[in-house]
Order: sequence, then C-alpha cells, then structure tokens
Amino acid sequence: MTATSDNVAWLTQDAYDRLKEELEYLMGPARLEVAKRIEEARAEGDLSENGGYHAAKEEQGKQEARIHQLQQLLQRAKVGETPQDDGVVEPGMIVEIRFEGEDEIETFLLGSRELASLDESVDIEVYSLQSPLGSAIHGKRVGETASYEAPNGSTINVDIVGAKPYGA
Repeated sequence: MTATSDNVAWLTQDAYDRLKEELEYLMGPARLEVAKRIEEARAEGDLSENGGYHAAKEEQGKQEARIHQLQQLLQRAKVGETPQDDGVVEPGMIVEIRFEGEDEIETFLLGSRELASLDESVDIEVYSLQSPLGSAIHGKRVGETASYEAPNGSTINVDIVGAKPYGA
C-alpha cells in the first residue's frame, strides 16, 4: 500500500516502535494465552453455559480487532524524525495558536489522531495534518497568521504563537 498524504499516519520513531512492539506481543504470546484459555474452557464441557469460554472468545475477538487496527496504522505510518526547532509548523510539533479576537492560547500536537486514540501516553490534544486547522497552519512560521474554513462556511483566522518539537 502506498501512503498518500490523505492516509498517512504521522508517527515519531518512539511511537512507531511502541506500537510495533505491542503488535508483536498481541500476535505472539497474547494469542497463545487466549487460545490456551479457550481450549481449557472448551475442555470443561457444555459451551452454551460456559462463561469462561464466552469471555475468552470475546477477548480473542477484541484482541484480533486490535491486531488489525495496529497493522493498518503501521502500514500507513510515516515515521518522521523529530522536526527541527526552527519555528516552522510541521507534524511532530507542539503548536500554540490564538484564534483571532481571543486572548486564550490553545496548545496541541500536530500529528496522527490515530496515535492519540491508540497510545494513552499522548496526553495532549492532537490535530491531524488533514484537519482544516492542521492543513492551514502546516508550513507556517511563528508570528504568521493562517486561515481556514469552518464547517459552517465562515473563515477562521489563527495566529501562530509557538511551534516546538514534541518532547523538546
């Protein structure tokens, strides 16, 4: 599968390595553990009233769904090096913006939304490069203003207040 800019999942090397490690565990030892529990429960007899069997089968289904989810994400992943600390907004940056007419500064990571939903260690809001805001600010420098169209059709202006590499 070739990654296009529309379906790329932008990941840091660290995030990619953690997700790949999880996938390997789920496809190896975790699969064997669940299969063993299913077999043990099956040996107990009547499956229609066997709670252990049904719980193990449900766990197996969830595990297989997670394996599929991780495989899809890693297949589309573009592993990026930590971006330069040059004030240019790009994936892997913690971005600070101020919406026109407001005083409050909003801070978020420009990266993969999938990563945020898959990795509990990401404790900051994540905007994807494909989002209207993400695509509007991509490539802008600190001090510049970007505009994008809101779902209701109005134009929203944001000032780029800061841009630092994630983890810096």
